[in-house]
Amino acid sequence: MRPRIHPSILSADFVNLEHEVGRIGNADAVHVDVMDNHFVPNLTFGQPMVERLLEVTALPLDVHLMIDDPDRWAPGFASAGAASVTFHVEGSADPIRLARAIRAKGAFVGLALKPGTPVEPWLASIAEFDMFLVMTVEPGFGGQSFMSETMPKLRSLADAVEAAGSDLLLQVDGGITTATIGIAAASGANTFVAGSAVFGSDDPNAAIEALRVAAAPGPEAGAEPEDG
Repeated sequence: MRPRIHPSILSADFVNLEHEVGRIGNADAVHVDVMDNHFVPNLTFGQPMVERLLEVTALPLDVHLMIDDPDRWAPGFASAGAASVTFHVEGSADPIRLARAIRAKGAFVGLALKPGTPVEPWLASIAEFDMFLVMTVEPGFGGQSFMSETMPKLRSLADAVEAAGSDLLLQVDGGITTATIGIAAASGANTFVAGSAVFGSDDPNAAIEALRVAAAPGPEAGAEPEDG
């Protein structure tokens, strides 16, 4: 699978979001962080913003809910037209039931885990989800440093996905740059949320391509170069 890059508009210019999403035409999706100032200490967008974004971009919206009571609110984002809706296991009363409700509305469903949340209780339930999001920073704010200590959790998840023969997307979010994306890719990630690394660039599309190159596997160690 080609590395998927989902730029986070948390690092974009909020006053000019239509212009900002227009600068990332080669992205695979737009990552939309919805925060309620309860689950995390920050406040961003709600469902009306998602609906408006859908009117100004052809890119799919990858909605990441960092909110209390996603069991109540998440299906509405799917109904609004989000391509994928990811909620946090730490905030949900019944993640399996909620995942099924989101799928019933026609959206892909993702399960997010904070850095300190173990993945093992969910390895037997990966078929209930289309994507797992392993947070590589504490959720709430952009611009944080990548937490490499989350990589064993990602690798455990990647091994379980491979053993199951699943095509589940494995997403990482937090501190993703050209210097860190290869570490996450080597641990099994195939979908990458990048905020400041994209929107902090003068050429966001070029930054996206640079991230893809940095995430792509190189030649196998010890391989002989081809003649020519």
